[in-house]
Amino acid sequence: MLMLLNTPYALSLSRSLASSSFPSPPTRRLLFLSSTFTLPPPRFPHSSLVSSRVSPSFRTQASAATATMGDAPDVGMDAVQRRLMFEDECILVDESDNVVGHESKYNCHLWEKILTGKMLHRAFSVFLFNTKYELLLQQRSATKVTFPLVWTNTCCSHPLYRESELISENHLGVRNAAQRKLLDELGIPAEDVPVDQFVPLSRMLYKAPSDGKWGEHELDYLLFIVRDVNVHPNPDEVAEAKYVNRDQLKELLRKADAGEDGLKLSPWFRLVVDNFLFKWWDHVEKGTLKEVSDMETIHKL
Repeated sequence: MLMLLNTPYALSLSRSLASSSFPSPPTRRLLFLSSTFTLPPPRFPHSSLVSSRVSPSFRTQASAATATMGDAPDVGMDAVQRRLMFEDECILVDESDNVVGHESKYNCHLWEKILTGKMLHRAFSVFLFNTKYELLLQQRSATKVTFPLVWTNTCCSHPLYRESELISENHLGVRNAAQRKLLDELGIPAEDVPVDQFVPLSRMLYKAPSDGKWGEHELDYLLFIVRDVNVHPNPDEVAEAKYVNRDQLKELLRKADAGEDGLKLSPWFRLVVDNFLFKWWDHVEKGTLKEVSDMETIHKL
């Protein structure tokens, strides 16, 4: 970056050069001095849905521009994921789910910081069924920082450290966050998933590494909802989405266990499947989910 500096020394040097002899015809020259400064982080619209509407070339250029920032950590990170990692503030909690502070999503998912025991944060996992009682699954996008390209439940994310998502009454803050992220990740309009239709069934506490650098340490709210919705996946977040019935899910589990087709499941999804999902699926079909809700217990898995 070149900047014209209007300093006495620069002006003096400019006049000196201007009065010097140059090959004919004489030319007048302006003096530019090099100055290096740090650009602010690129600002993107808050909803990651906007990124799914811009051209791939624009996203590539944005990523390249971000990667040139010499003082920025993880310069190879996708621009959208970078924004989420550094702008989103997760809610730090203790093992009893009491709020103890907040921290960037980036720090909350660094494995070395997780090992300090100070990065436990609140999360949620949505299990959305249609009226045929099929479960909507997603494959996380290849650009996700943690657990890219793994298959998981409908939506998994974090309530943020903001007033609307800190409301504890009836777990409204977590429900608000779930509604927000279903729109961000899967393009599901808010009117398709009213916050009062989410049924919180339980909470679980787990820790899982991703790739040696990244991982999870979450106190996870398990939210179930039965709705027919419009799905328009955001490619920055989701590689693929599909509904499965029980038998299809069991086949998916078999392939993951056998290592077929490189298929992998997220650790939190697998914990829910192995400990709760199929017995809760019975109540989904019977319309009796509220009968098995237990928000007093935090399962340490």
